[in-house]
Amino acid sequence: MHMADALLSPAVGGTFWLVTGGVFTYSSKRVQHEIDSRKIPLMGVIGAFIFAAQMINFTIPGTGSSGHIGGGMILAILLGPYAGFLTLASILTIQSLFFADGGLLALGGNIFNLGFFPCFIAYPLVYKRITNKRTSPKSITAASILSVILALQFGALFVVLQTVFSGVTELPFKSFILVMQPIHLIIGLIEGLVTAAVVNFIFKAEPEILQVADPLQQNDSKRSFGKVILLFACIALFAGGGLSWFASQNPDGLEWSIAKITGKKELPPPEQGIHSSLAKLQEKTTLWPNYHFNEPGIYDNAQTPKASPLSALKTGTLLSGIIGAGLTLLSIIGIVLLLRMSKPITS
Repeated sequence: MHMADALLSPAVGGTFWLVTGGVFTYSSKRVQHEIDSRKIPLMGVIGAFIFAAQMINFTIPGTGSSGHIGGGMILAILLGPYAGFLTLASILTIQSLFFADGGLLALGGNIFNLGFFPCFIAYPLVYKRITNKRTSPKSITAASILSVILALQFGALFVVLQTVFSGVTELPFKSFILVMQPIHLIIGLIEGLVTAAVVNFIFKAEPEILQVADPLQQNDSKRSFGKVILLFACIALFAGGGLSWFASQNPDGLEWSIAKITGKKELPPPEQGIHSSLAKLQEKTTLWPNYHFNEPGIYDNAQTPKASPLSALKTGTLLSGIIGAGLTLLSIIGIVLLLRMSKPITS
């Protein structure tokens, strides 16, 4: 559900840059105040894991569409809502800057749609209310599925609203919402099951992580999470460098919805103005467009990978997954360390 710039007007895109910037600033201050030193490497490796996991599109049978996890609920549950939001913002920024996955104008909207609703709506209002009564594998599973579905439905709804308020006439509100919500309901169910599996594993292997993630709970233990950190790092490398090879080539839920209405999975952006300027800027920062090498002969004029050479595409995907996961890890740890360094000293 990474929007391209063509779906937004400068006014709507700029508005969500400001809104998301406000949420990011507030989350940074909360993380600065509440950060547990053990959470810093966790944020990095789980962020790398989510980056890699987002590269793995799964086919949705009978639709011709595919989906991938957003990861917002996993981040909120394992890191807390504020650290989770910062982590997802870092992931989406790296995807947009270096892999052209989502537009620069749309970056604020993408972070808001994929990060705000799971971290600040679904997590406190659904997940915490269910699991606070009794934390068990069953309650975690139910809470994960319901919260992910709710968050993704809100995210899909806001994509529709953002395009409507941007004046994208090719995507009428009624037609767009009637395809966006059902396909993301299916994607949400699958992501909910994945989220439940990840959180239940942590609940059994290292339940203290869930306590450290909750800003309302005090935890004086100083146990290291080394084994879990190493495991997530290995899974991130395996997912980004191996499993991503087998990702579905079907259009994702957003592209599929657009194609259902317009007959094409992407709309052309305006050739002048801020859209053109940001496209040129993104072209300069992008090193691996669509997670492949940017080499002559591999892409057509639309920067879409050709069917051959297959070996180059596979190698590009492998390296993109590994490098992207590494960049995510380093950027998240760097941000948190800067926040710690700038934390006011209290007497």
